[in-house]
Amino acid sequence: MRPSHWLLLFLAALGAFPGVACAADARGKEPARIRIVSQFVGGDELLLALAEPEQIAALSIRAQAAEFSAVAGEAKKYPQLAQGDAETILKYHPTLVLCADYSRAELVGQVRRAGVRVLVFDRYHTLDDAFAMLRQLARELGPAADERAEHIIADCQARVRVLQEKLHGVKPVGVIAPSTYGVVGGADTTFQDLCDHAGATNLATTLGHLRGHEAPPNEQMLTWPIEQVVVSGTSVTEALAPFKALPPYQFMPAVRENRAALIAPYMLSSVTHRRVEGYERLARALHPEIFP
Repeated sequence: MRPSHWLLLFLAALGAFPGVACAADARGKEPARIRIVSQFVGGDELLLALAEPEQIAALSIRAQAAEFSAVAGEAKKYPQLAQGDAETILKYHPTLVLCADYSRAELVGQVRRAGVRVLVFDRYHTLDDAFAMLRQLARELGPAADERAEHIIADCQARVRVLQEKLHGVKPVGVIAPSTYGVVGGADTTFQDLCDHAGATNLATTLGHLRGHEAPPNEQMLTWPIEQVVVSGTSVTEALAPFKALPPYQFMPAVRENRAALIAPYMLSSVTHRRVEGYERLARALHPEIFP
């Protein structure tokens, strides 16, 4: 036998049915209460852009880390996962969990087996992908979120147009993004997307023919006409320090001569619309002559 309407209201008040909303709609039906947990930083940025505060159950373990997140300050207002395991996530009684395709497959499986929907984002290399992510999450949140998403998209598109106009006719700067992990970003990466919008040529793509994050051809890379290296941190000196004694980068004139474009750490790997800030920052660093 199904519980009566008033019994459902009573149970909802007690918190025994976390999926039952606290207020009835005009027809007396109970819309499902939305409680979302984000398991990755991109999900945090999407949620904080679109969701009502009461729809956010918890943010990811790195939500408040400025080196990874564009919303570290705002994220401090919300609960944060202490650990990234399924048990911790389920403690927040989510109705939806946000993951990326690089989230652990066993984690995604465990959450789904617990009966909780998981939204896995698997396309994020381009700005259009980021717009699709906004719209996908907005559909889960309701009409108000749809409006917010379209407003954000229109604002990003306007900023990109302004940047394109400023960069029109400039000579692209040959760059790479060095890494201490033994790989560099080529085609189909967020770094390639940064270069495409900031007046830069990613030499790992054009000369190295790399796709995704791959080990570079170290000896060949020393012959590339690298004008600047793109690094992240609070200062060029600090950001370049690991590469001063790391082959092959230590032998590159750009590294030896401190020719570097500095951006905020989160900008190198942003998978959301917040990457537009990276476009603007990198363009300013590479082409200071066209910016006031």
